[in-house]
Amino acid sequence: MPKKIRLAKLTPPKPFADKAEYEAQLDKLQKQMLLIQQSYFHERRRAILVFEGWDAAGKGGAIRRLTERLDPRGFHVWPIGPPRPDEQGRHYLYRFWARLPEPGTIAIFDRSWYGRVLVERVEGLTPKPIWKRAYHEIKEFERMLVDDGARLVKIFLHIPQEEQLRRFAERLSNPYKRWKLTEADIRNHRRWDDYTEALEDMFDRTSTKFAPWTAIYAEKKWVARVEVLKAVTAALSAGVKVTPPPIDPEVKKLGGMAYLRREMKKIEAKERKAK
Repeated sequence: MPKKIRLAKLTPPKPFADKAEYEAQLDKLQKQMLLIQQSYFHERRRAILVFEGWDAAGKGGAIRRLTERLDPRGFHVWPIGPPRPDEQGRHYLYRFWARLPEPGTIAIFDRSWYGRVLVERVEGLTPKPIWKRAYHEIKEFERMLVDDGARLVKIFLHIPQEEQLRRFAERLSNPYKRWKLTEADIRNHRRWDDYTEALEDMFDRTSTKFAPWTAIYAEKKWVARVEVLKAVTAALSAGVKVTPPPIDPEVKKLGGMAYLRREMKKIEAKERKAK
């Protein structure tokens, strides 16, 4: 079984010496992520990335850096909020089944099915027997995904309580970021201890050998983004041949590079005559 995760015992990763060091690491990992996307596309593999974390922990920023160089046709980011009216009468996993990736693509969940054992538990939105049952349902759901060939990566971003307050204050004082701060954020902050208990129960009950949690200390944004990329690229590339794909055999049949060179010479000859 994976090692127990206790948020208070997470150690901060070593910070970068300067912005140049951060950008060099980020550039290297983003290129690796692009190669992984290409491999998954050509091998028709599927990847599911789950992001959870405290409000203002940097999930959005980490996802942006993760996908910055990817082909937008090959991934989809799903921001998860309350279920729509047409989803409320169905099993809570229904809306996630509908958002699973097609072969060759990556699905990224900005919050996820873990809302059942986090916000719904803490806020009393779901009766205790139902959210307790969800641990087993989630494990079986994830086991089915992995057994079906999908690669599943689960990331949790942790920041200290005082750092969350600083980020809330920054959002409130910045007219362009105020929209990010909601009444729910303040209410959740006041129940920090309740959420910590729910989170650690979640780690204990759902961090499995086939779908472990990776908890990242995210107080320093640059470090957190790089740590996310390290965790995701390591998990997605394990056992996968991550190299540029060969030339399509059908392209070769049509002449490949030799054909392109001949056609380019024809165009150049026409251009010279036109002059």
